[in-house]
Amino acid sequence: MPITCFICYEIDPFQREAFRRYAESWGRIIPRLGGRLLGYWLPWEGTNDEAWGLVGFDSLAAYEAYRTQLKADPEARANFEFAQQQRFIRREQRTFCEDVQP
Repeated sequence: MPITCFICYEIDPFQREAFRRYAESWGRIIPRLGGRLLGYWLPWEGTNDEAWGLVGFDSLAAYEAYRTQLKADPEARANFEFAQQQRFIRREQRTFCEDVQP
C-alpha cells in the first residue's frame, strides 16, 4: 500500500533561506535512498512560520528501510546537523497518509 509522509515544520521566519538550503539538500538525498520526493514548500503569504515536505513510499516497510539508510548516510546526517546547528526548525510533525488511488 503506497503511503505519503506529510511533514509540517514550524520554522524561524527569519531563516527562510536556511530552510530552503535544507530542503534542497533533501532533493538529492531522498531519491537516492529510496523515497519519492513530492516536494518541499516554504510559506509565501499569510502564516510565515510553516513549511511542508511530502515524501512518498511504496509501503511502510519501504519507509522503514529508508529510515535505516538515512541514519547511516553521511550527507543525510550532515543535513540533520546543519538544521540542529542553525536552529531554523522549531518543531516538526509527521503524519502518514494512505494514498487514495482513483
